[in-house]
Amino acid sequence: MPGFLKIFFATLLALVAFTVIAVFFLIGWIGGIASSQKVELESKSVLVVNLNEEFHEQKQENPLSGFSDEQFDQPGIYDAIRLIRFAKQDSAIKGIYLKCHGNPNGFASSEDLRDALSDFKKGGKFIYAYGDVIPQKAFYVGSIADKIYCNPKGGVEWRGFASELPFFKGALQKLEIEPQIFYAGKFKSATEPLREDKMTDANRLQTTELLGDLYNRFLYKISEARGIDTAVLRKCVNEHLIKYAEDALQYKLVDGLIYDDELKDKMRSKLKIGKKEDINFVSLDKYGDAVKLKYKRYGKDRIAVIYAEGDIVGGKGDRQQIGGDAYRMLIHKAGADKDIKAIVLRINSGGGSALVSENLWREITVARRDKPVVISFGDVAASGGYYLSCNADSIFAEPNTITGSIGVFSILPNAQQFFKDKLGITFDGVKTAPDADALTITKPLTALQKKYFQDEVDSIYHDFKTRVAEGRKKTIQYVDSIGQGRVWSGERALQLGLVDRLGGLQDAIDCAARMAKTNDYRLREYPEEKNIFDLLLNSYGKSARIKSIKEELGEDGFKAYQSIKTLKSMIGSAQARMPVAIEVE
Repeated sequence: MPGFLKIFFATLLALVAFTVIAVFFLIGWIGGIASSQKVELESKSVLVVNLNEEFHEQKQENPLSGFSDEQFDQPGIYDAIRLIRFAKQDSAIKGIYLKCHGNPNGFASSEDLRDALSDFKKGGKFIYAYGDVIPQKAFYVGSIADKIYCNPKGGVEWRGFASELPFFKGALQKLEIEPQIFYAGKFKSATEPLREDKMTDANRLQTTELLGDLYNRFLYKISEARGIDTAVLRKCVNEHLIKYAEDALQYKLVDGLIYDDELKDKMRSKLKIGKKEDINFVSLDKYGDAVKLKYKRYGKDRIAVIYAEGDIVGGKGDRQQIGGDAYRMLIHKAGADKDIKAIVLRINSGGGSALVSENLWREITVARRDKPVVISFGDVAASGGYYLSCNADSIFAEPNTITGSIGVFSILPNAQQFFKDKLGITFDGVKTAPDADALTITKPLTALQKKYFQDEVDSIYHDFKTRVAEGRKKTIQYVDSIGQGRVWSGERALQLGLVDRLGGLQDAIDCAARMAKTNDYRLREYPEEKNIFDLLLNSYGKSARIKSIKEELGEDGFKAYQSIKTLKSMIGSAQARMPVAIEVE
């Protein structure tokens, strides 16, 4: 019997190993076939730009890309911009169909898309924008089109901007959980949801001014595109004049009230094809696959573009985080590579770990010794995201980028009464030193321990101000006067000296090329693409899990889930992070 079992398990193990190897070979073989298939563009094609898609900073790889006509990698925001600019001179693309049903992208990303579409129009090709009900952010981008239409029974959402924050102080009191918060900067509002039941005066002031900056630019650019005075646009908001689709037409927000089939008839007329002929629509992701060897720049020298998106965390992080270990290695690698003449770092982050931000600041400082380092801010580059950037050779931001938030905080909840009164759980133990258990959540901090936490936060805030003062050639007193955790728009940040120029990622790349004294270059983009096995086993599984949570909780529930998850990650370590969320509706 022992001999039989030995043979049985050896055979089973061999069978499992063979199956695993066969699956890997099969996936590789299928991937090879898929990658060899080329998407062919038909003549008189119309590029479809769906604003309802969320564009991350870097391309989102689909492990099933190429297996069918519906499976492609989703372009990143810079990919989307380059594709639109390439389509301008592509004879196969005759126009753009801009879908304006929604826009989950930030204001800076929307600005980048809008600029690319404006450039596309200079090629003499049409842009038609359409939505059943067009939200404000989608309208902002769509307003650049030659013609913008909406459904006769739909309309345009025109109600102004608002920002709403959830406050958990009352819930924590009911649960008998004491947050124990330490912070530096009167505007550092990231902890407000835990310590207040409404916005503080300081936070209300900074949010009001930030929203005002975003709103003023929103109205100005729409006024410029649609030929409507900003006073009229404001009046339409303040007096609730845009209720129905007919109102949007009357006040010239849209050019017509038509159905989708009527829009397609207009496109057929533009394309000079028969009324019964199908239009050759090509999605942005499919177009990216069709021209992937053409739309990127090629040259002798190299410029590194490093995309850094998400929370700043320790370790390697995941695809939507700025992991300290992973990004230190990327910056060091680009700095040490003699073929790379300059580094451009694209930041889209509200911050995170103060220590990781310091380490990344150091890595950028070292890299600058050998080559130019230029920073491009996306939708958000605040707190830790600003910390790590402040010593670069040049910083670019969009006018509606959210930046600043020079401040620090730390949280350590005391859940002793919660465990005791709500769950009937008590804790006891031994220790070798008075403060060995200082980071526990099962009892309150002593007065001395509280002083230690506050001293640490104050020390890190001083370091933060010092880094900014040195990098931006300002005094610490000046930095403190515009710091204190306060957030600013990119336009205001330029006036304050926190950034050097207004512009997008391409402007930052152009600047880096000038500083490196080269116009014959190609981009080397990081993080590099993952292989199919990593995508299938990691990224794809996580995406599916997030999608499932979203579907279960709904959009508002998912935002609350993310806020709680973010708050949990803050416990016990000093954070250079902007307000938990600034959502503009």
